[in-house]
Amino acid sequence: MGTISHLLRIIWVVLLTAGFGFAQDAPTPEPETPSVADETYIQTVEVDGEPLFAVRGSTALPAEERAALVAKRIVDIATRSEAKDVVMRIERSELGQSIFADNTMVSVTTQADAVFEKMDVDVLAALHAEAIKAAILDYRANRTDEAFSHSTLTALLWSGIFAFYCIVLLWLRKRVPQFVAGIVEQRTRVIQEATKDIVQSRAVSDIAKFVIRLLVDVTLFAGFYYYLSFVLHSFPNTRPVAELLLRYVTGPILGLLKGFVSFLPNLITLAIIAAVTRWMIKGVYLFFESVDQGVVELKSFERHWIWPTYNLIRGTLILTAAVIGFPYIPGSDSAAFQGLTILVGVMVSLGSNSVISNVLAGLFVLYKRSMNIGDRIRVGEYYGDVMQIKLMETYLKSVKNELISIPNATLLSSEVINYSSKIDGKGLLLHTTVGIGYEEPRKKVEAMLVEAARRTKGLKNTPAPFVLVTGLMDFAVNYQINAFTTRGSYLPLLLSDLHKNITDVFNENGVQIMTPHYEGDTADLKVSDEDWDEPLAHERIQQDERQDG
Repeated sequence: MGTISHLLRIIWVVLLTAGFGFAQDAPTPEPETPSVADETYIQTVEVDGEPLFAVRGSTALPAEERAALVAKRIVDIATRSEAKDVVMRIERSELGQSIFADNTMVSVTTQADAVFEKMDVDVLAALHAEAIKAAILDYRANRTDEAFSHSTLTALLWSGIFAFYCIVLLWLRKRVPQFVAGIVEQRTRVIQEATKDIVQSRAVSDIAKFVIRLLVDVTLFAGFYYYLSFVLHSFPNTRPVAELLLRYVTGPILGLLKGFVSFLPNLITLAIIAAVTRWMIKGVYLFFESVDQGVVELKSFERHWIWPTYNLIRGTLILTAAVIGFPYIPGSDSAAFQGLTILVGVMVSLGSNSVISNVLAGLFVLYKRSMNIGDRIRVGEYYGDVMQIKLMETYLKSVKNELISIPNATLLSSEVINYSSKIDGKGLLLHTTVGIGYEEPRKKVEAMLVEAARRTKGLKNTPAPFVLVTGLMDFAVNYQINAFTTRGSYLPLLLSDLHKNITDVFNENGVQIMTPHYEGDTADLKVSDEDWDEPLAHERIQQDERQDG
């Protein structure tokens, strides 16, 4: 019953568990589980950490006390003598079959024990007697000088193995992290250059170094834990402590292995679902890539619909795969998992009103949008270039180089002015208004405004600029100059240049701009009876130059 036998027993349990996991497909009868009362009144008799057999207790003698009493009697008998044989005897008594060892009563096999084991009481008593005899002999054998020497050698062997284990791990802890960190830093240097130092290769290599050292430390601690357990297991006096240590760690590990093996059929099903979904997504991607390259033509399917449609189909496939694979997830049918699912559903339903509205609005924007990426638009008070259109929001870059995020619900409910779209080929109509006194001839004002528009680079001469009289105010007439332009992305600059040219032209011709209004003036009427039909100042200069030339 040494350390090697204990390791063989652990390996046997693992193999047996794996065999049960792979044999799930075969129809097997469900084992009969003991009742709650049986589980409560059952205890295993253990000597030196080795289980012998189970006994059933009662309210008068609980199973734990009965098992401890039997174990104490076995130890007492084993310590009385060093004989290499034990005389076993079984006698029928009022309580059942009494088992004697060296004429000392050790245990009584009752009818309740036989019912629990589902065996005849005589057969069960004989098995109990054999187990007691083996335990007594093993107890005596494990406490001889020869056994102590063997245990000491075993402990020294484990110590040597652990020392070599520590040397190897410490060497790996010193060399491997540096080696891996160098490789990672070299590989991530390209990423650092591509991201303009946003991703630091040195930081990534430090993280890799830390992870490797952490794995080595965990492995070293696990090795120390099992080394201590095996050394304690080498000596019979400390073997119960070793059994506890091994049970605390090996038991959960075996449970995980058993659960993993039993989960293998579901894992294979999930892998098949994931593989089929991945292949379908790849096929859809190749189809839409062909549409994008013009290999496949779809009538009435606009080009900017291609990749949003692909993303929608991909999301639908992933969601469908998740629904199909949900029953195969471990614990999906448990009450805790279902309760968590309900809680998440309630949280999503309570907090997703704005999210859903933005998503639906995003679909309308993507498929029925009045703008494209790169267009200059105005949404309410926001004015800028469209950088990105997502399912939830749209990003604009303002003329001040500001990043503006507009929810798609706001975008759908607001008026969108697109300055980059071409409707009839003429372009946008840039306009501005000035107020000029009534004393200035209308034709002169219109000629000056048209000249200012012609001086502005970026405004078209064909169709020609024109002037509208938009209002007769108290002290001035409002004139609006209109000119076409195809440079919708430069409206602020064009409007600024137009204002500069209007100011220059009016100053050259000695005309005062009356905007904003002013109060207080002479009693003279601001009515011009002059039929102005003369050249502007720059035209007179050009005529003088031609005459001088």
